[in-house]
Amino acid sequence: MSFENPLWLILLIIIPAMIYRLKSGAFQGAIRYSATAALSGVQPTWRTRWFRLLPWLTIGAVFLMALALARPRIGLGKSLIRKEGIDIILTLDVSTSMLAEDFKSGGKRINRLEIVKQVTREFIAKRPNDRIGVVVFAGRPYILAPLTWDHDWINNRINELKIGDIEDGTAIGTALTNAVKRLHESEAESKVVILLTDGNNNAGEISPETAAQAAKELGVTVYTIGAGSRGLVPYPVIDAWGQKRYQMVEINLDEELLQKIADTTGGRYFRATDTESLKTIFQRIDRMEKTEVEMAKYSEYRDLYPYFLMAALGLLLLEAVLANTVCRRLP
Repeated sequence: MSFENPLWLILLIIIPAMIYRLKSGAFQGAIRYSATAALSGVQPTWRTRWFRLLPWLTIGAVFLMALALARPRIGLGKSLIRKEGIDIILTLDVSTSMLAEDFKSGGKRINRLEIVKQVTREFIAKRPNDRIGVVVFAGRPYILAPLTWDHDWINNRINELKIGDIEDGTAIGTALTNAVKRLHESEAESKVVILLTDGNNNAGEISPETAAQAAKELGVTVYTIGAGSRGLVPYPVIDAWGQKRYQMVEINLDEELLQKIADTTGGRYFRATDTESLKTIFQRIDRMEKTEVEMAKYSEYRDLYPYFLMAALGLLLLEAVLANTVCRRLP
């Protein structure tokens, strides 16, 4: 429990003074006798006992009113004091080449996009104090999720990702430019783009080199990831009978371009040839881009002063009732 206006607690110094006056008989009624012998052996009646209670009711009411004025409250929930830390934009390739099934999960063959979705969700879970956004691209980019702390919502959007929703192609330069724009007005101490692709830049109106230079000027660090095994990889196709078959194809990856983008912006280039190496890459990026742990505080409270106030009024009401009934003073 805490107090919103603790200065009102200074009123509690009245309580000792009231108790002192009570003990000294200032609150007690008395009949003057020339001698006390006449009262010896007289037992106090129940009416007398109630009369002695009245000053204590007043003291209790003053005590509760002082507490009510101080506004006692209890915390209901915690929220984070969020400092501006790191803003991260995940920029993910969803072109048809990401259908290649050269990765494995749980011993089963899985396409590149599905393993990227799995690993990025794990990465997001480790960054609770950072704003994260997602840009996906093929022949053109689109914003899957703006920068937000609502990571559950981002994961739901990532789960919905499908290949084929955008015209095919690999617009690396335009996608990077779009991601950098999302960070342009950010006031975060660090701005990061993680760009993952498995192909060559073959679409879009902006060259990757131009986009990288813009990122550098805006203080955005770009980590690039080339996804996919080297050489021939199994690519699924549907035959004339509607059955899934595999063709061995080679998907070219412009590693030189990805290295250049990373070098220009002060980032690093990584190559992920299997599931484990992709997980390791995201773990390394996670370690390189760390934020301070945020302190938690109570942000929602329940006021308790009405209960103290009602209790004080109850004591005053009881004191008034007793004083005018069973403890009424005779004129």
